[in-house]
Amino acid sequence: MESEFFIATLFNLGINLLYTLLALIVGVIALKFVDRQLLKNVDIEKQLQSGNIAVAIFASTILLFVAVIVSFGLKG
Repeated sequence: MESEFFIATLFNLGINLLYTLLALIVGVIALKFVDRQLLKNVDIEKQLQSGNIAVAIFASTILLFVAVIVSFGLKG
């Protein structure tokens, strides 16, 4: 009985890790899409290297937003 519970827990952990990695990949792709299509005049990577905090907050917000949407979409 305990080994079945342990295997089920590991299986659920593996699935959740896959969801997390998929959400991260989709978030990075979405950030690159927004960078190329919507923000043609702003280079996010260059602004991050120069220390622009507003761009860092914007990029992280997009990544979190896409990750939450993808995780809810995959679970439900």
